[in-house]
Amino acid sequence: MVDRNRPGSISERGAGRPGPAGAAAGARTGAWAGQDRATEGSPSARVIWRLMKYGLNHRWRLIAAFLAMFGAVASSMAIPRLLGTAIDESLTNGVRRDLAILAGTIFGLGLLRGVTGYVQSYLSEGVSQRAAFDIRNDFFEKLQNLSFGFHDKQQTGNLMSKATADVEAVRWLFSMGLINGVRIAVMLIAVAALLISTNVRLGLASMAFVPLFVWHAIAMGQKMRGMWMAVQMETGRMTTLLQESLAGMRVVKAFGAREHEEEKFERSAESLAEHSYNVQVLFASRGSMMTFFFSIATGIILWVGGREVAAGRLSEGEIAAFILYMGLLAMPVRMTGWIVNILSRASSAGQRIFDVLDAESPVQEKPDAKPLGRVRGNVKFEDVTLAYDSGPPAVRNVSFQVEPGQLVAILGAAGSGKSTLVHVIPRFYDVSSGRVLLDGVDIREATLASVRNNVGIVLQDVFVFGASIRDNIKYGVDDASEAEVVQAAKVAQLHDFIQTLPKGYDTPVGERGVTLSGGQRQRLAIARTVLLDPPILILDDSTSSVDMGTEYQIQQALAAVVKERTTFVIAHRLSTIRKADMILVVEGGEIVERGTHDELLGRDGFYRRIYNIQLKPQESDAATEGAALAAGGDS
Repeated sequence: MVDRNRPGSISERGAGRPGPAGAAAGARTGAWAGQDRATEGSPSARVIWRLMKYGLNHRWRLIAAFLAMFGAVASSMAIPRLLGTAIDESLTNGVRRDLAILAGTIFGLGLLRGVTGYVQSYLSEGVSQRAAFDIRNDFFEKLQNLSFGFHDKQQTGNLMSKATADVEAVRWLFSMGLINGVRIAVMLIAVAALLISTNVRLGLASMAFVPLFVWHAIAMGQKMRGMWMAVQMETGRMTTLLQESLAGMRVVKAFGAREHEEEKFERSAESLAEHSYNVQVLFASRGSMMTFFFSIATGIILWVGGREVAAGRLSEGEIAAFILYMGLLAMPVRMTGWIVNILSRASSAGQRIFDVLDAESPVQEKPDAKPLGRVRGNVKFEDVTLAYDSGPPAVRNVSFQVEPGQLVAILGAAGSGKSTLVHVIPRFYDVSSGRVLLDGVDIREATLASVRNNVGIVLQDVFVFGASIRDNIKYGVDDASEAEVVQAAKVAQLHDFIQTLPKGYDTPVGERGVTLSGGQRQRLAIARTVLLDPPILILDDSTSSVDMGTEYQIQQALAAVVKERTTFVIAHRLSTIRKADMILVVEGGEIVERGTHDELLGRDGFYRRIYNIQLKPQESDAATEGAALAAGGDS
């Protein structure tokens, strides 16, 4: 088998490995969170500030985009003044050579404004795409590093909405909101300075509405942030409904629940449409108000400016420049509503993203954790108790020790804590008290990756990726040879079936392995785990969906592998339990009995009652099956 003691080998173990990138992202997130807590300002401002730092990771592109923006603003500011000068020149001296120079200069500035505007758009879009790429990667890495305790409380559709719709909303902050917001502020300041320096009275009259614009923009931004948060949350709920409906399509069809699902989705879509409509109505009212204010401002310029021209304090060209400057401001100021819309949406979307990035995983790797090598397989539980959140303990005061190579069967009713017991070994969950040791080392003192590299697990609810059979078997062991893949499939009694397929190991299995039967999916999962060659193996009722003949073949094939490793089996089959070196009977999260099959059968306890009710009938079934097989062999 391949050497599995390298970081990154993952079987059906849920949480991914905490690699260097993930650690860096976590450290970066933690540092930012600490800085943000010390930052003054509203929650919206803090979220925007944190998002800005993703753009600052590409600071040179961002600086170049700002320089291009300043070039576009400067060329735009010069054109009205030159046009005003040209008007005064033509009225005073007629057509002269100076007018040709002014016309050529205006043409050159117009060309410069077009080029710098294109460069600004090109670079800002580049920054936005790279920032979105970084956010998506940090988001995905965080999800991989969070423990089962986090994912148990999350909805897949909502997380998908955060990774797609919310990240896209944040991307617009960099592509359109950030630079355009600064551009509007720069233009307002520059125009105000130019107008007031030309004529104080007319300049102040022209800019009188600016404070009103700013106040209205701030007030609308506060209101829109809450409205956009409602839109983002409703998008998450709708995505969850869609994901659940598609994943459970067979159940929907089987129960004739098509209309019920359609009604649920329609209600969610209608709620999303209503929230989105309300946002756009508020946004549209902003544009109408800006148009009205600008019409008044233009009228004031003409009235006050006309009086100034008549008094000889302002030339005809200067009043024309005033009107051109106000026209130049018209579009940017109208865009303040759009910028506020982008900022509000990015703030609400960013908050939802940071809710995940800031989430504390219940399972934490210590800074000084040391990697484990390949362990021998000695597993020891010392007074282990585990409670989910603030609920009652799922496992209570459990102590036992398993020697390398032993087979341990865990038996108990549904909800007794069997799966929880074995899930603490690879640290899917951390114990509330007590400790678990591998070869004498507390698993909390070792790196997560090295602990999980030593544990292979086959779950009852098998997950198969929508790839080929070969890719599914090699998952987590990309460097495995073809011979190793075939050997793992043979151990899992899957090779003969694969050989009957037209494309063999290259056959795609469809989404979640829909083209395979339940037993075939479980054997594929067993092959995947066997290929990892872990010293500790956990079989979580992994043969429950196969017939007795297939189970017998799997048990025979696994016999040699089990002898070489410590194995925990959660099973309800007598054939598995009889071979166990130790049987743990779990009830209410506690071990109520332990021993071998014969020892426990000799006691009048919980195991004997389970045996009489559930297991003893299997003996007659097994005898009948054996007789049938023998008869077939004799014939």
